[in-house]
Amino acid sequence: MFQRLAAALALAGSLVLAAAGPLRAEEVPAEIEQLFDVLALGEMLEIMREEGIGYGEQIAQDLFMGPVTDRLAREWDGIVAEIYDLDRMQAEVKASLARVLDGRDVGPMIDFFTALPGSEVIRLEVTARRALLDDELMEIAKENAAIAIADSLPRYELIRRFIEANDLIELNVVGALNSNLAFFVGMMDAAPGPGGFSSDDLLAEVWSREGEIRANTTEWIYAFLLTAYHPLSDADIEAYLAFAETEQGSLLNRAVFVAFDGMFETISLALGQASSRFMLGMEL
Repeated sequence: MFQRLAAALALAGSLVLAAAGPLRAEEVPAEIEQLFDVLALGEMLEIMREEGIGYGEQIAQDLFMGPVTDRLAREWDGIVAEIYDLDRMQAEVKASLARVLDGRDVGPMIDFFTALPGSEVIRLEVTARRALLDDELMEIAKENAAIAIADSLPRYELIRRFIEANDLIELNVVGALNSNLAFFVGMMDAAPGPGGFSSDDLLAEVWSREGEIRANTTEWIYAFLLTAYHPLSDADIEAYLAFAETEQGSLLNRAVFVAFDGMFETISLALGQASSRFMLGMEL
């Protein structure tokens, strides 16, 4: 599956909130349900939820300066857990996939990820994503990636081609910037102060982090993909790259990004609103 980063680079995620809201489960076509399962998106969302809970702890450290009582900490943890509701996340992703892929033939996508090497790619991606929840393993992955990049190893060149073919860095950076904006918009909506911030102010604040987000995104993507695809042969990665460059592969990449970006933007907006309200409650 073409990789979408999860919650936190700075204040990361992404926004394009669908006005129609998520479809009911029974309205999602069977082939979309099958594609969702073949791509192991349910497992990936579970991992992203775990990442998101950790992101909520980061927000608490960054925004709620000073000591926080156990009661308030439990209250905040409950709010974050509710925002990262797994059933809602899954429903939103499925609904978005159904909208983007409506009327398109998803059979070749399902076929590729049901057979080898596609099915092995998915297994390795999920395994690596879960393993890299461990901070120490993440640092090791980043160090190994830095060496591969510095030495221009053949596997790095192959991964670089894959990243460029799928525009992974740019799509993730745009998603992160949009998510930052959603977070700040949520904060302003929940507690508009006198005068407040203009749209230009918010955009300037978000854009000021673009360089940091781009650097973190690039580091993360190389660390993740070099780790996840390490057991694959060059031929397997070439086959995956060839699929990614087909019309079906390109469409799937776009559909996954739209689905996850919309979900993360919803989450980021809610986190911003909750953060503002929670801080106001602490001050009362």
